[in-house]
Amino acid sequence: MHGEYKVPGGKLVVVDVEAGDGVLRQVRVAGDFFLEPDEALDAVNGALEGAPADTDAAGLAARIDAALPSGTVMYGLTSEGVAIAVRRALAHATDWTDYDWQLIHDGPQSPALHMALDEVLTAEVAAGRRPPTLRVWEWAAPAVIIGSFQSLRNEVDAEGAARHGVEVVRRISGGGAMFVEPGNTITYSLSVPEALVQGLSFQDSYAYLDDWVLGALGDMGIRAWYQPLNDIATDQGKIAGAAQKRIVGPGGGPGAVLHHVTMSYDIDADKMLEVLRIGREKLSDKGTKSARKRVDPLRRQTGLAREAVIERMIESFDGRYGLSEGKVTDEELARAEQLARTKFTTPEWTARVP
Repeated sequence: MHGEYKVPGGKLVVVDVEAGDGVLRQVRVAGDFFLEPDEALDAVNGALEGAPADTDAAGLAARIDAALPSGTVMYGLTSEGVAIAVRRALAHATDWTDYDWQLIHDGPQSPALHMALDEVLTAEVAAGRRPPTLRVWEWAAPAVIIGSFQSLRNEVDAEGAARHGVEVVRRISGGGAMFVEPGNTITYSLSVPEALVQGLSFQDSYAYLDDWVLGALGDMGIRAWYQPLNDIATDQGKIAGAAQKRIVGPGGGPGAVLHHVTMSYDIDADKMLEVLRIGREKLSDKGTKSARKRVDPLRRQTGLAREAVIERMIESFDGRYGLSEGKVTDEELARAEQLARTKFTTPEWTARVP
């Protein structure tokens, strides 16, 4: 069995392993990482050899740590990364390059239709009728998108939203509220087969699916990193938040993962404060004293137009994994439009957690 894992902000770890009689055999760890001294690699392989095959990633990492020679230096590599690569091998996980990725980047659409498209397209990937898809959003109207489990009245100032003409929609994924305006936000979705994140914990899957955009930002001169559980940050503050939803495949079989990210390009912080109810507890949790400092726009950090940032992100993804132009099919659009009418614009859904 073969498993690969790109350590977030680090290097690729490759593991070849067999599992016989319930234990790991013939473990071989490789990759483009740096490791000193040389015998540390033998120690890693030896720590994994004979380990129970059902040992979780934390348990495997602990075995590796205990076996490393004193003074071992890892660069681009972590014991957790090796352990995750082992779990991915045992789970027969796929890799980004195993797929023919499709790009969807259409014109502006309503907030409710965006919510519906996420659900429909990810269900199509789960059913095997659509390839893994990167969808870049364009907004037709300002909106607040609240998480699946958030209280509507606790998160949104209804009078402020009405005053500014801001539509409120609820997405199918968890996480926190996001304030978006056309031209001021960059939002994208990844709809991927569940096999791509096999062997990863829920938290690790966020880092794994965000890694490509960290590279894209780096190419634009921004040193960004994944900040658990679902943020992308720089040394000047948070710039993006991610959320996920798992969709089960037909008949309860292997499904798909929706991973969507909203990035702040040039947020009107004053308007955001009038629309969102951002409590002191949330601000203190983020280590900031004011909501204005919670999001740091990409415009100032890149000096690029929003369209140029999106173009470079797409080019980075294409360079890594390949990407072909695609579109929402007529059938998918019809289903999404119906779902927008019957679900995402209804009080029953939007206020399901009052």
